[in-house]
Amino acid sequence: MSRFTANADGGQVSVFNPRQADTQKKKSHKSSFRQQKLPAWKPVLTTGAVCLALFIIGLLFIPIGIALSATSANINEVKIDYTGMDKSSSCFSCWKSSSWNNTCKCTVPFFLDRSFDSTVFMYYGLSNFYQNHRRFVSSRHDSQLNGNMESLMEPSKDCEPYAFRDNKPIAPCGAIANSMFNDTLDLFRNVPTVGDVRIPLTGKGIAWWTDKHMKFKNPGGQDQNLTTVFQGTSRPLNWRRPVSELDQDPENNGFINEDFIVWMRNAALPTFRKLYRIIHKTKKMPTLARGNYTLHVVYSILHRVLHPTSNHISSVPKPLQSDYPVRSFQGRKWVILSTSSWMGGRNPFLGVAYLVVGSVSLFLWVVLLVLHHQNNNP
Repeated sequence: MSRFTANADGGQVSVFNPRQADTQKKKSHKSSFRQQKLPAWKPVLTTGAVCLALFIIGLLFIPIGIALSATSANINEVKIDYTGMDKSSSCFSCWKSSSWNNTCKCTVPFFLDRSFDSTVFMYYGLSNFYQNHRRFVSSRHDSQLNGNMESLMEPSKDCEPYAFRDNKPIAPCGAIANSMFNDTLDLFRNVPTVGDVRIPLTGKGIAWWTDKHMKFKNPGGQDQNLTTVFQGTSRPLNWRRPVSELDQDPENNGFINEDFIVWMRNAALPTFRKLYRIIHKTKKMPTLARGNYTLHVVYSILHRVLHPTSNHISSVPKPLQSDYPVRSFQGRKWVILSTSSWMGGRNPFLGVAYLVVGSVSLFLWVVLLVLHHQNNNP
């Protein structure tokens, strides 16, 4: 039995039927949008349409692949391995021996068979280093890196066991910061009449602008004395200097140090490269002329070591090289010198991928044409 409700408003009577309201509500759920019946283009994949699509893809992808491959091939790049696996290498001697005094210089000579005419980017490369490990990626405190004073003194639990040291908060905390790349690299050109000439390297502009000016900030503002700001904190376990002494330039010190910012951006693969320095192009001469060069790596000795069974520094005065220890995880170290183009650095895969897709499309186009011709002419 239906129920009706009558309302009198200004001498007019309105009747409300609940069953009619339910029917209208059900009709609203049967709209074209909800039932996916809106007008749409439904292509019919005929033989002619498929052949035309494959032909267009092949016609476009192959020239693009050729252009990408040619551009990549014109990018100059040289890779220098300085891990020191060869026993005759000075890098091996520095790693193996602890009899040298305060420093040990590792030199790696190499030859450039052609000039690098444009701006040269100097990278360091590591292999077998899994920066994408879940626990490693989360071992940081973004609020602390953004300059929050409360987070500076109270690091996140995600940083454990690199959150506190000697009951002092570590700045910056976490496994990522603790494992920061610390090799000191220099490049020299061997000029017969002059000797070794140092190549000017600049570290300004190696980090992303958004990271430098938005994600990473020093506590207390830009003009604060960093020694005072970071007072009461401790340096990471594997660092030789506190974060307030990373650079003499106040605009490149503390959390806004560009070497530190570059390292804190995790790599997706275990073999990766990160930008270390830039060699800017000169007006008249090539940036790096053809000839002999020498890579200098300076190692120094620390007189305190990390105890293998604790998170604290042992007071035993045992020498320790400060070169980046890749042998512990069967890794290798490189220096890569590379120019760039409109497509970035050297990337042969992209050109090969376009060529493969374009070639396969043209091959399928020919196969379909042959089959279509045979079926239409029995």
